[in-house]
Amino acid sequence: MGLFSTIGKNAAARGQAFGEALAFLGETTVCLLSLPFHPRRFRLGDCALAFQRASFDGLMISTGIGFLLGLILAFQSAAALKMFGVEVYVADMLTIGLFRELGPLVTAIILAGRSGSAFAAEIGTMKVNEELNALTTMGLPPIRFLVLPRVVAAILAMPILTICAELAGLIGGSLVLQMMNVPTVVFWHHVTSTASLFMIVFGLLKSCLFGLLVGLIGCGAGMRTQTTADGVGVSATSAVVGGIVAIAVADGILAVLCYLWNL
Repeated sequence: MGLFSTIGKNAAARGQAFGEALAFLGETTVCLLSLPFHPRRFRLGDCALAFQRASFDGLMISTGIGFLLGLILAFQSAAALKMFGVEVYVADMLTIGLFRELGPLVTAIILAGRSGSAFAAEIGTMKVNEELNALTTMGLPPIRFLVLPRVVAAILAMPILTICAELAGLIGGSLVLQMMNVPTVVFWHHVTSTASLFMIVFGLLKSCLFGLLVGLIGCGAGMRTQTTADGVGVSATSAVVGGIVAIAVADGILAVLCYLWNL
């Protein structure tokens, strides 16, 4: 009987958590859709602060990771292509990989680790201190007051971080090929000839989708924080893990759709 009781309690808890997640997603979607009709309700100052913390404060680490990523990819691929004397095509491979896949993906994982956990910790601390109840009592919906500015900031920050990471990765790849006696002019010529407008726009739209997922999951984990000693830590961990899993699933779905649609 103890086994069945445990299974029943876990199933009930999972169902309740799923219902709360759906309610949070629905309320946030309504607030996002009503934003163009009621722009004065949007807290621009909070959004600007969250945007600064998510984008400019994380610019160095995103650029550094992008540079190292381009450096490593160029070294690994050039070592194989050099046997055939076509190491110059590393530029084409690097351009396609960074703009379509690795640039948005790696940047989103960094954003989930930095900003997603920060969103969950900030909102979770406010819930533990009963500040969310105070906002509700004063007639200020926490979704519109706290969640919406952070979600919009994450969506706006992702394209900037992605572009910087991609450019840094291309610079790292050009340095590697320059060491292999490939002129820099030739490298950038291959980059400009390979990078199409669709590829760049697709990567930026993918980064916006990843930013939306990071913002929603981070804020949702903060709203579901338990008022216990380790509640904030559990929420921050859940935000990071959930964000990375959601990014991987969304990226896989987009990859399958691009293959089916020949994009």
